[in-house]
Amino acid sequence: MAQVSNHLVIMAGGVGSRFWPMSTVDRPKQFIDILGIGRTLLQLTYERFKGICPPENVWVVTNKKYADIVREQLPDIPQGNILLEPCRRNTAPCIAYVSWHIKAKDPKANIVVTPSDHIVTDTDEFRRIISSCLKFTAETDAIVTLGMNATRPETGYGYIQADLSTASPRNKEIYRIDSFREKPDLQTAKEYISHKNYFWNAGIFIWSVSTIVNAFRIYNPAISKIFESMLDIYGTPEEQAMIDQKYPECENISVDYAIMEKAEEIFVCPADFGWSDLGTWTSLMIQTKHDLYGNTAIGDNIHFYDSHNCIVHTTQEKKVVVQGLDGYIVAEKDNALLVCKLSEEQRIRQFAEEN
Repeated sequence: MAQVSNHLVIMAGGVGSRFWPMSTVDRPKQFIDILGIGRTLLQLTYERFKGICPPENVWVVTNKKYADIVREQLPDIPQGNILLEPCRRNTAPCIAYVSWHIKAKDPKANIVVTPSDHIVTDTDEFRRIISSCLKFTAETDAIVTLGMNATRPETGYGYIQADLSTASPRNKEIYRIDSFREKPDLQTAKEYISHKNYFWNAGIFIWSVSTIVNAFRIYNPAISKIFESMLDIYGTPEEQAMIDQKYPECENISVDYAIMEKAEEIFVCPADFGWSDLGTWTSLMIQTKHDLYGNTAIGDNIHFYDSHNCIVHTTQEKKVVVQGLDGYIVAEKDNALLVCKLSEEQRIRQFAEEN
């Protein structure tokens, strides 16, 4: 049963074209059906939290130019729950803004914060873990983040080093964090996963609203002061104009640097529910079905001949035939076609963003 004190915050302000030509600056990956299943990553994110909090307690923080897309894709949440950033200032100002806004409405709120563009394959286990962590933060002053079981030496993720010697007395699945580690090189990543206490940092956070607001007051008073000064205008017609004025004054900083690496009562819940941040075509291949030759097809009528380790994303075409390719991306959207080596996708991404 949904708990009225539980709130969900979806951070959906990311800009980029990692999956060009499907994703563009005008419609980043969180707003597209990258899996070819009829639902966008934003919609999948919203759906996996059903039963944890009601629609009226779901908040989306996004850039102003994406407001209409969010309203179109998530019609069930109140329009006033879509908070609009006038500019990009990373995750700390984003989280501070929505936290003070929620606090003005529900001072006893319990909050889970999630990116909008990740995928989860085991939603039942996901809901179990989130519900368990929300119960923990409702009873304590703890900050909790989820740590994904590291199954390979991934250089694209940050890592969490946990103290697994003693679990929390209140929840045997939750442990104190020893340190956060930046995205490593390959050798360092191999060293991390050789130990059992290193986990991928999924960027999913759970805390009470009083805990996170107090953490900002202590560890980043400059950002705290900006949003504290607007307590009287949250939820009023004056809010957007004031946010447009004050938000650009915030430091451009992630919540990891602003809060997580400084806080004392900070914990990790190791988890395994088929998580990926879908940062590359390769990560998409890992999370989708492929044939005996390692090929992934996202589209209705795709055929491979003498091809290996390719991914084809052509949902608008009637028929696609790929022959003689090894390790390639083939993607089509709205009169744009990409044929590219998987090993060169970083260069293509830069080209797409620059053009």
